[in-house]
Amino acid sequence: MGNKLVLPKFSLEKLVSSDRKTVFDIFSNFENYQKLFPQHFPSIRVRSSRENTSVVEEHLILGAKELVIMAKHVTDEPVLHEIFVIGGDAKGTHIKEQFIDHENGTKILIDVDFKFKGMMKISNLFGKDKIEDNYSKIFDDFSKNC
Repeated sequence: MGNKLVLPKFSLEKLVSSDRKTVFDIFSNFENYQKLFPQHFPSIRVRSSRENTSVVEEHLILGAKELVIMAKHVTDEPVLHEIFVIGGDAKGTHIKEQFIDHENGTKILIDVDFKFKGMMKISNLFGKDKIEDNYSKIFDDFSKNC
């Protein structure tokens, strides 16, 4: 039998008392992640941008680990922000953020499907419950800024 790796796949939901455009702007403004959320994104470098698609080099702190990734951000303002990790420690990861008008503000739905490469696979940080908790903390910080 042996240990079977369970890749973290989960969904998060939150209601924020801000309008959808404001919430979308904060979540999709990856150029400012380093300034707004340095505890999670110590380094961000936009490699290219064209219309609603950008390729970004990111350092992401998740729990006690720093991931170095190349991510493609695709937006459909103000309803959708998708992140496709195209290189690095979490290549193959897909994160989908949806922003829905709600009578009390904006409902945010996030679907996360993490994939890990190399030594990241065997780290105990990346049990499903731990990664969901760590990512949820990032989500909470983004929501507080709204």
